[in-house]
Amino acid sequence: MIPLRTRRKATNFVMFAITAVCTLTAVSVLFFILGYLLWQGGQSLNWDFFTKLPAPVGETGGGFGNAIMGSAKLLLLAGLIGIPIGVLGGVYLAEFAGKTSAFVVRYTTDLLNGVPSIVMGIFAYAAVVVQMGHFSTAAGGTALGVMMIPIVVRSTEEFLRAVPNTLREGALALGATKWRAVATVVIPAALPGITTGLLLALARVAGETAPLLFTAFGNQFWSPGFNQPTASLPDTIFKYAISPYDDWRRQAWAAGLVLLSLVLAVNIAARFILRRQTHTSH
Repeated sequence: MIPLRTRRKATNFVMFAITAVCTLTAVSVLFFILGYLLWQGGQSLNWDFFTKLPAPVGETGGGFGNAIMGSAKLLLLAGLIGIPIGVLGGVYLAEFAGKTSAFVVRYTTDLLNGVPSIVMGIFAYAAVVVQMGHFSTAAGGTALGVMMIPIVVRSTEEFLRAVPNTLREGALALGATKWRAVATVVIPAALPGITTGLLLALARVAGETAPLLFTAFGNQFWSPGFNQPTASLPDTIFKYAISPYDDWRRQAWAAGLVLLSLVLAVNIAARFILRRQTHTSH
């Protein structure tokens, strides 16, 4: 008969080993993807890749300059649409909503967050592209902005609720109105966390492809303004990856590496901001 203490130690060792292996596997997947992207596309990364237009079919070289600029414009529009609506919606949920209205808004935002991106693309196509009569950067930014809203709403609400009630009570005791207390005390206290949520929301929509196929459509040239179709990194990666040209496929791997690196950088920045807030509050 094995002693109880020995069995507990053995069980503890086995469970620790299993969890360690699973953790190592999860981390290894990320490094494997990064390494594979670097191996496949690293040779195509140069200054021309970031500044030049795509080369004509059959020619080598060229770059993703228009796609990088297009993605930046799309994210700018998405932020201008999704951030104000999402932040104000989160403020309402955390500070002003009653039980019934809060339940309805939370349930609605959770449903919106679960809508498949392809469905969001169809909606943006019907609501914006059909009405405008053509594809455009504005239509793509609108689609991504709508996708950002539920993420920003929920993250803003959570970080506002994490602010101690003593700060609210102190502001109200000094004679501030509810709105003034929220605007001058609560929101500044939660600002690092809210910023983290905004960065994560931008990172979340930066890699979306399906909505852009229905809205921004793509463009082989520079796209001035916001009223014309525009290239984007996810859309161009898709088109290059399925092409029969080896050079295009190598550039697709390089663009995938750039996109993943940008998303990782945003996530790291968000975690750094959140960690600084945690240390400051303690």
